[in-house]
Amino acid sequence: MREIIQGDHVDQYELTELLARSGMASIFKAVDTRSGSTVALKVPHMQYESDIAFFERFRREEAIGQKLDHPNIVRVLAPETKSRMYLVMEFAEGRSLRAITRERRRLPVPEALGIAAQICRALVYMHAQGIVHRDLKPDNVLIGADGTIKLLDFGIAMDEAARRLTWAGLSSPMGTPDFMAPEQVRGRRGDVRTDIYALGTMLYEMIAGDLPYTAGNIHAMMRAKVNDEPRPIRELVHDIDPKVEEIIMRAIARSPRERYPSAKDMLADLEDPSRVIPQERSSRKTPPLLERIVLPRRVLVPAILAIAIGALLVLTWKTGHSTRHHEPLRLPEPAPSVSSARP
Repeated sequence: MREIIQGDHVDQYELTELLARSGMASIFKAVDTRSGSTVALKVPHMQYESDIAFFERFRREEAIGQKLDHPNIVRVLAPETKSRMYLVMEFAEGRSLRAITRERRRLPVPEALGIAAQICRALVYMHAQGIVHRDLKPDNVLIGADGTIKLLDFGIAMDEAARRLTWAGLSSPMGTPDFMAPEQVRGRRGDVRTDIYALGTMLYEMIAGDLPYTAGNIHAMMRAKVNDEPRPIRELVHDIDPKVEEIIMRAIARSPRERYPSAKDMLADLEDPSRVIPQERSSRKTPPLLERIVLPRRVLVPAILAIAIGALLVLTWKTGHSTRHHEPLRLPEPAPSVSSARP
C-alpha cells in the first residue's frame, strides 16, 4: 500500500487538491463520485496506518465527529464503505485563525469577541454532549468569507467513554504547548475548563498579538504555566476595557477553580461584556514561602536568624553524633583466669 496523493481515487472519492499536510495526515479536497458533492478527506500518512494507538485515536475522532451536528463544527460524514483509514468531512472554505492572526497580528476587540463567542457556542454544545476538545488552537479554527467559524480536529477529544488517551502508546500531556492549560502540563486529562483556558488564550492572542506566557523553549513555557500567573493583558494593551480584560484573565486563570465553571457562563459575558465586574488579581510570580509570611520586619528578621542558628546546631549535633557512632568498639580486657588445680 503506497502513500495517497492528489489525483488518486479512494473508494468513491476522487482527490482533486491537497489542502493541508501535517506530521500525521494530509487533507484533500475530493469529489464524491456517487453524489457529485465536494468533501474533504483526512488521510493519515502510511507509517501510521499500522499503529494501534494511532488507529484508536483516529477511530475515536471519527466516532466523536459523527455525533456532533452544530453550525460552528465541521461535520464528519459516514461513507458507505471504507477500504483503508481516512475521515470524510464536509468541505468548508475559509482561512484558519492562525493564518489571519499571522497576517494581521492584532484584531479589533469587537471582531475578536465575535470570533470567541462563536467558538464558545460550539463549546457549549460539545460540552452538553459530554465531549471536551482538549486541543483548541488557532490552527483548528476555520473562518469563512462570511465570518462563520468552524471547529476542526477532534483527534484528542475526550468523551464519556474515554477517561484518558495516549498517543503512540505514551502517557503524556495532550494538547499544543502554547494553548495547553496548566493541568494538562501536569499530565491530567482536563475537563470543560481546559477548553475555556484554550479559548481565553486565543482571545488574548487575537487582541494583544502575543501570548500570556513567553519563554525561550517549550520546557520553560510549561514551567512558567505551572508556577507563574499569566502576564496581564494590560501590559500589552494599555487601553483595554477592564471588563474585556476580566473575561480574558478569568478564562486563563492558572487554577481551574478560578476560571469560568462552564462555557455557557463565559458565553454570557462574551455576548454582553457590560455585565462583567472586574476583579483584583495577584501578581504574575508565585512568591517564595518567606515572602508569603505576613510579618513585620522586626519579627521576620530575628525569626530567620533563629531558624538559621537552629539548623546549624542540629547539623553540628548530627556531625558529632555520627563521629561517635563510627568510633571503633573497644572491648574490656579479659580478667586473669583463676585455676582450681592445686599446685
